[in-house]
Amino acid sequence: MIRKLLLAGAIMTMAVAANAGNEKTEPAILPDATYMFAQRDTCELFMDVYEPAEGSETEIDGKEKPTVIFVFGGGFIMGRRDEPYHTPWFKMLTDHGYRLIAIDYRLGLKGAEKVGVAQVNLLDRAIHMAVEDLFSATEYIIENAESLEVDPENIVISGSSAGAITVLQADYELCNRTEYAASLPENFRYAGVMSFSGGILSRKGKLKYASEPAPTLLLHGTGDRLVNYGQVRFFNIGFFGSDRIARRFKKFGYPYSIYRYLDCGHEIATIMDDSTEYQFRFMEEAVMGGDRTVVDMKIDDPGIAKVGSQSRRELYGGK
Repeated sequence: MIRKLLLAGAIMTMAVAANAGNEKTEPAILPDATYMFAQRDTCELFMDVYEPAEGSETEIDGKEKPTVIFVFGGGFIMGRRDEPYHTPWFKMLTDHGYRLIAIDYRLGLKGAEKVGVAQVNLLDRAIHMAVEDLFSATEYIIENAESLEVDPENIVISGSSAGAITVLQADYELCNRTEYAASLPENFRYAGVMSFSGGILSRKGKLKYASEPAPTLLLHGTGDRLVNYGQVRFFNIGFFGSDRIARRFKKFGYPYSIYRYLDCGHEIATIMDDSTEYQFRFMEEAVMGGDRTVVDMKIDDPGIAKVGSQSRRELYGGK
């Protein structure tokens, strides 16, 4: 079961590429600036900054819209920050007055041939490598907030598939002030989290937050078996998908919105540019407005292309 979720982002990436067919692959928008935010032993990590479009509405009632950090998907195996099929969504956000920053992170499962329950340490390492890199990018943004024109108290983190796992895990580590969050200021917290088919890995059983998490938007297919919509448990080790996260948030009164796509699979990780209505509402009401109203919606949309049901054999060419 855990092995399936490890490959989810890679499967999603391949499925989107297959669906793209002969469509243009040129990016819909180019970054306004690129910065190196960290240097690791094996690579340098960069971020692309996309500024709000000229003439777009960057404020509501005198309050600036958040800066959105985006973490790409790819199963911790593949993917990159400037995949062309992400850029239409980037453009939608900038046209709507948001600044978007797309970041690199190290692919901790690149080259892995087998990852299962017995190799959970490998998954843990991959997730936390990505979290560490997200925190490094955040630290860079905080330290250069003036030149980047970013308000450190107004940052929303978002991600698709493996990227969604990364942002949910990052806020979990931050709220519990684990060693992974040590590089960030003590009083720092994200303004919001947007997850497209993500989850959280815990080695201590049920999810427990030492401090209140950021307002969180969850979009997930109820039939997702790649990044599980519910949970996968093995003694105290557990992977908790959007449904379980929402249950914990509801129990403790944390602010959240969840959109449950009935009978859909992992394709929901790819519909960022088709769900901006929910994203804008979340950022403008829950993040900017401080509205703690819980949104819990079931969506039955037969128009969504079902790619998540394909088997690994089909997607990997019989391998």
